[in-house]
This record gives sequence, structure tokens and C-alpha cells, in this order.
Amino acid sequence: MMRPTPPVWRSILYVPGNVPKFIDKAHERGADCVLVDLEDSVQPAQKPEARAMLAETMQKVARGGADVAVRINRPMRLAIADIEAAVRPGLSALFVTKTESVQHLRLLDEVVTELEKERGLPVGGIGFGAMIEHPRALAHIHDIAEHGPRVVSMMLGGEDFALETGSVPGDETLELPKRMVAFAAQAHGVNMIGILGTVADYSDPDAYRTSAERARRFGFSGGTCIHPGLVAALNEAFTPKADEVAYAKKLIEADKKAQAEGRGSFSVDGKMIDIPVIDRARKLLARHAAIERRLKKV
Repeated sequence: MMRPTPPVWRSILYVPGNVPKFIDKAHERGADCVLVDLEDSVQPAQKPEARAMLAETMQKVARGGADVAVRINRPMRLAIADIEAAVRPGLSALFVTKTESVQHLRLLDEVVTELEKERGLPVGGIGFGAMIEHPRALAHIHDIAEHGPRVVSMMLGGEDFALETGSVPGDETLELPKRMVAFAAQAHGVNMIGILGTVADYSDPDAYRTSAERARRFGFSGGTCIHPGLVAALNEAFTPKADEVAYAKKLIEADKKAQAEGRGSFSVDGKMIDIPVIDRARKLLARHAAIERRLKKV
């Protein structure tokens, strides 16, 4: 099964696919990924226009070095039209709304593969972001994470999930399903995107940052926002802090010394250090290095 390399997306900025004033400024916002939306933010009558604009839209939003993704519609006829418009040079991923099964993703993979071949693109280079938006999909999240073609990230679509469950979207109601999706993604090496709350309220950047930082502690790799003023909060929240990096390096050096002395565990600053702690330090440093590489490319 082909999957692209998991991207470094601390921040994903939604941009309506048919609103030039947002499209024209998106490259200035500092997001790791700009997600051009063809779904909820575009009225049905305007979707053909958004598709017609997409080639130029993608070029515009990429000018600052951001990856470009496109959120497609779920009804298959609309999804196919969206994919036909989106699969072109510069596309990093398609965000698949209302993902419910591996079979659903395989159908879309077949279409994308045909277009990649026809248009001279690397086969398998475009990833899928699997969006879980219905409670019945929870029965299949591990299968999606393990066997879904092209899957590089997963997320819970909080507003749609709350609608389908009759609940009010918020920290309390969305934390459990988001963590369930996160466990599935993390079990199979897939990035988990989101914050432990709702993304609809952008009026308090500090609260948003706090929620994102909490999500990072639960192993989430990045978050989404609909307002450009929250991009900086996401980038900060999902970047390892300088003291965390310094401590991780300290642990790695102490581990090297312990290994030379034939010891499998040791103490640092009065805390017992063993293999899981060292592995966690290595992962943090790898994440830090990946972010640094990304920033150098921008």
C-alpha cells in the first residue's frame, strides 16, 4: 500500500474556495498547509465556480511556501468533480469528508491514481486526510488508519459529528471521539489533526492556543483554523519548546554515557530514565528537526 511521507502540518488554514479576498491573502498567514475548501464554505450553486478557480487558487495560496490541500465533498458525483479539478501539480492532499470505510477511500484512490498517470504526476504522491464525521465510522477507524490508501492524516470533523450525535460541540462532548480517532491514527503511524474542542470559535486566541497545547500533550501533531489570526497560536502550540528540546538532548547524551558503562537505566535530575523515556526524547528531537527543515524551505 502506497502512502506519501507524513507531512509536517502544525497549522492548517481553511480558505473558502470561491472567495478571492481570502484566497489572495492566504499565503501571508504563515500556515504550514492551506486547505482550500470546496465543501461547507461553498454554496452548492457556487461549487462549479470554485472548481473553475481552483488551478489559480492553488498557485496563489502556495506562494508563501505552504503545502496545498483541497477539501472535497462527500456525495460521489461531487467528489469526482472536485478531484478532477484538484489533482494537478502542487496538490499535497485531498481531505476526504465523511470518511466511513477503507472501501470508500479505495474508490477515490482509484480515481486519483488514474488522474496522476494521465497528468504525469508521481503515482501515489497525493495524500488523503481522512475526516471522521459520523458515529458509525468509529467502528472502522483502526481499519482506515491501517489499510486506508494514501492516508497521511486523520481528524474528527467536530461540527458534523456533533450534529449527527445530537450534541453541542465543545471540549466536553468532542474530547472522547477525538481521542478515539487519535488512538487509531497513532497506532498506525498516521498524523492526528485537531484540537481538543471546537474549531468554530476564533474569538480567543489564547484559549485556542491552550486547547492546542493540550492536544499536543495527547499526541496530536497539528490543528486547523478558519481564521488567519489563529495560525500563529497553532504553530507555537505544536512546536516543541526550547526547554523540551534541550532536555531531550540532555537525556540522549546521558543515555550514551550509560550505554558505554553497560547500564540500561539511569537517573537525570532525580528522575529514573529508561527506554520509553529515551524513545520519547528521540521522537521529540525528530519532530523538532522536521519542523526546522520545513521552515528552512519556506
